Amino acid sequence: MQDSLRFETAIEIFDTTNAQDPRIWEVGGIAHPQELWFSERHTEWVKKLKPDASEALLLASRCQHICRWEVPRTTYPMGRPGYLKWRSDLKLFHADKAGELLKEVGYDDEIIARVQQLNLKKNLSTDSECQTLEDALCLTFMQYQFDDLIADTEERKMIKIVQKTWGKMSEQGHTEALKLDFSEESLAIVQKALE
Repeated sequence: MQDSLRFETAIEIFDTTNAQDPRIWEVGGIAHPQELWFSERHTEWVKKLKPDASEALLLASRCQHICRWEVPRTTYPMGRPGYLKWRSDLKLFHADKAGELLKEVGYDDEIIARVQQLNLKKNLSTDSECQTLEDALCLTFMQYQFDDLIADTEERKMIKIVQKTWGKMSEQGHTEALKLDFSEESLAIVQKALE
């Protein structure tokens, strides 16, 4: 299969798979399968942050949370240890699922391993592509999910969430985050977190 066709086919398969998400994300009165909508935003941010993004990075951005709804948070114990175990298991789940789909499309082991490495966020501190992906995920969260989380979260906890998110981002990510059109409440939280 020609490389560009293989890439387009992989993106189509990722999108078709994520379109099965029963969870709905509403934007401007239009309902979208949640994981499909967010995977598209991740890719948009990667392209903005790194216009010359590699094929593996673009693929990883599109499948970072593939089929997340199949492993709900409620299947793990409540509290921080349960949350961390859920997150850890999800990374492996997403990487395995991405690998299966990429193999179906005809990708070789090298590209599959690279996409999975990015899915697993290995070498975040030394891998610039991994950092770009992390920035894209953080920026998507801050741009689209921040206000909803603030509504359900005590202020002190929200400040810690912003500080942890900020700590995972690069200087480029910080610059882009400060350009976001935050609500008044969100901006106040960000400012307190960065003081």
